Amino acid sequence: MSNPSVSESLPIFPLNSVLFPHGKLALRIFEPRYMDMVAQCMQNSTTFGVCLIAEGKEVGTAAVPHKFGTEAHIVDWDMSQPGLLGLTIQGGRRFRLLDHSIDAQQAISGNIQWVGEPATMVVTPTHKELLPLLQLIIADAGEAKVPLPHVLGDSSWVGYRYAELLPIPPLARQRLLELEDAELRLTIIQAYLREHKVLKTR
Repeated sequence: MSNPSVSESLPIFPLNSVLFPHGKLALRIFEPRYMDMVAQCMQNSTTFGVCLIAEGKEVGTAAVPHKFGTEAHIVDWDMSQPGLLGLTIQGGRRFRLLDHSIDAQQAISGNIQWVGEPATMVVTPTHKELLPLLQLIIADAGEAKVPLPHVLGDSSWVGYRYAELLPIPPLARQRLLELEDAELRLTIIQAYLREHKVLKTR
């Protein structure tokens, strides 16, 4: 297991999407810099980091990434269309982006520090009302979107799934990703659902 206090180098993929631990994202890659990054990761069985874009765009000049992201494991790929790589990634560990550099191809390399996950915490009675709704959302989304195992008893897992599935802006997802307190994340989600009358207001 990596020591959270030690910094490491990680290639960074800035996106307009937020990747959460255990969550999945489908990507379509065509730029040479990211083709090269993915090829190296696949050849070396390594990972890259996904960060939400703070400034800039996904295509062209390197965007400015947010300082907090998630490790991406490549779980599937497809290149049936020439020049276009379809990629499925799954979220691993969270990290802080301490600093980064940009090469001649506009590819980003980050100096990162892993963020340890809190110990598994059972969903408290206060937040139990969130579970039936999440089960319905997961059933509708399917296993392709929400891969097994479904750990409905774990506060962090439940919070991450809501954060990625709710129709909220990317910056709101980013803030939920960065939270260290799994119970606070659930409290914020619960308040959102009550405000939008998805859950009954008490």
